[in-house]
Amino acid sequence: MIETTGLTKSFGEILAVNHITTKIRDGAVFGLVGTNGAGKSTFLRLLSGVLRPDEGTVLVDGEPVYERPQTKSRMFYISDEQYFLPGATPLETASHYRLFYPDFQMERCRKLFESFGLDEKRKVGTFSKGMKKQVSIICGICSGASYLLCDEAFDGLDPVMRQATKSLFAGEMEERNFTPVIASHNLRELEDICEDVGLLHAGGILLSGELEDMKLNIHKVQFVLKEEIPVQELFAPLEVLTDDRRGMLHTVTLRGDRGTAEAKIRAAEPVFYELLPLTLEEIFISETEVAGYDVRKIIC
Repeated sequence: MIETTGLTKSFGEILAVNHITTKIRDGAVFGLVGTNGAGKSTFLRLLSGVLRPDEGTVLVDGEPVYERPQTKSRMFYISDEQYFLPGATPLETASHYRLFYPDFQMERCRKLFESFGLDEKRKVGTFSKGMKKQVSIICGICSGASYLLCDEAFDGLDPVMRQATKSLFAGEMEERNFTPVIASHNLRELEDICEDVGLLHAGGILLSGELEDMKLNIHKVQFVLKEEIPVQELFAPLEVLTDDRRGMLHTVTLRGDRGTAEAKIRAAEPVFYELLPLTLEEIFISETEVAGYDVRKIIC
């Protein structure tokens, strides 16, 4: 398990990560989503021990990670802006990683390069962005690390390779204790594979937990009333996150018990109502609007 407590990192006057306390449980795909500049990449670098926190702690299986080679060997970090040794081939890249990961599976790595259509003798610098990402993911899988930290894991991959990568993750999780942590802007992609999600905004974490629990606790209700009632009053004591009104039609996002929400709207004897499931994207938009990140303010 990865645990952070009060994790904070600044670059000059820029507060990139602001007192984040969260847990990433073993054996579940953790999706990290956030607004632009929310601190996702910095957070991953702190988790992997690339950066030292200004405040707070990162514990990996109960042990500190920064400047601890033994703990770092359980982590494999893939940056969005990848770096490879100049002139290195995929095979030479794998050999380099083998120096730092004692359980590196070299033969399996070669087979995966072949399966993914990657010429192990061609220079990685001549590869496309997606092919470079494949090299990194394969090396991460074969490293034997327990935690694979991916910044935009599927960026640059075509649909076939995206599916192949997801299958690779799933197979690895079945075989051993393996936990992918994936930061991405593609929320629909994450929703397909993630069991747990952390929502970041302005360096802090808005929400973290199991995706299904989030969906059970946040609801979207569309309704038309015979007589208007203030929405806050109508659904009290539930928390109204958003209220979008078009004519007589209200579309309200609520946080709280679904049964209570339905009982409240039925008691108002509406002309029409329905409870709709929310996507991860809609949950993200609702939560960030509450935090002041509202698209309507941006485009007005």
